[in-house]
Amino acid sequence: MKNKAYVRKKALIIQGGYEPHHPREVAEVLAALLVRENFEVEISDTLGILDDREKLMRMDLIVPVWTVGSLTPAQLRNLLDAVSGGTGLAGMHGGMGDAFRCEIEYMLMVGGQFVGHPGGAGITYEVRICSRDNPITAGIGNFVVTTEQYYMIVDPANVVLAATCFPRAHFPEVWRPVSMPVVWIKQYGRGRVFFNALGHSLDIVARPEVLTLMQRGMAWAAR
Repeated sequence: MKNKAYVRKKALIIQGGYEPHHPREVAEVLAALLVRENFEVEISDTLGILDDREKLMRMDLIVPVWTVGSLTPAQLRNLLDAVSGGTGLAGMHGGMGDAFRCEIEYMLMVGGQFVGHPGGAGITYEVRICSRDNPITAGIGNFVVTTEQYYMIVDPANVVLAATCFPRAHFPEVWRPVSMPVVWIKQYGRGRVFFNALGHSLDIVARPEVLTLMQRGMAWAAR
């Protein structure tokens, strides 16, 4: 009996938006990680790709790298339907967690929305692994970064894999110490969603822990 030809999974990365987040460079890093996982990767430089409903439905994974921006009603519906139908969604930092701010349904699908980074980009803090048994975080220890510390509104149904502590109040944004999710997974319909709040600068994206989280998280989220 002849072996069936191996079909690689298909991933679509959509890059653009806020240039200080280096969307093109981040997209290239994430594409390389997906190639390691034997994905066939397409990078789009336009949100117009979201008008192609049938294409989105065929994708195994969509990776937004597009901070801020806006969607047409049809583009939003196509993206929501693709993910709820089984296409995975994965991303990092503002490229997914601070995208399309006016779209509440998008925020619900992602599981959170950036609202601030008290103290700016020079905050040194620990990322604490909350779930060491999960295959995405297995073998990764707690680690320290100096970068933006994202303060987010989050879905309480998320499964939190890593978190950080705001150990003191940052008035007026943070009025008491809190634990804040950094990495989470969730389900949206039949689609899996992975998010990592790290990634403000290319040196943070290139951290071994961050690369490992992204490679595993994207592979997990894919259909």
